Amino acid sequence: VQLQASGGGLVQAGGSLRLSCTASGRIFGFDYMGWYRQTPGKERELVATIYGGGSTNYADSVNGRFTISRDFGKATMYLQMNNLKPEDMAIYYCRAVKRRADIWGQGTQVTVSS
Repeated sequence: VQLQASGGGLVQAGGSLRLSCTASGRIFGFDYMGWYRQTPGKERELVATIYGGGSTNYADSVNGRFTISRDFGKATMYLQMNNLKPEDMAIYYCRAVKRRADIWGQGTQVTVSS
C-alpha cells in the first residue's frame, strides 16, 4: 500500500482546508492512521490519529479546530482543518501503521497567511 497526501495550499488565517490521504489499497485493518506535520528545523510532530476502532486523538494545539476521519470505501483519510493559524503552517504527512507495516505518504504544504 502507498499513501498519497493532497489538499494543501495557501489560506488566510481563520480559513479552512481539508487534507486527503488516499491509499493505493484498502485501509481497513490498519491499527491506526495519522497526520503529522513538520516545519524547518523542528522534529515531525503528531497532529491527529484515528485508531482501528474509530477512536481519535489530537494534539492540544489543534484540538477543537481539526477533525480526522476516514472513508473505507474510498480508502482515504481526511484532516479537516478549521480556524487555521499561522503556527499551523507546515508540511503535513500522513501515516498508516499495522503489524509489519509502517507507511508514510509524501508531504503536502499548508501555508497560512496572517
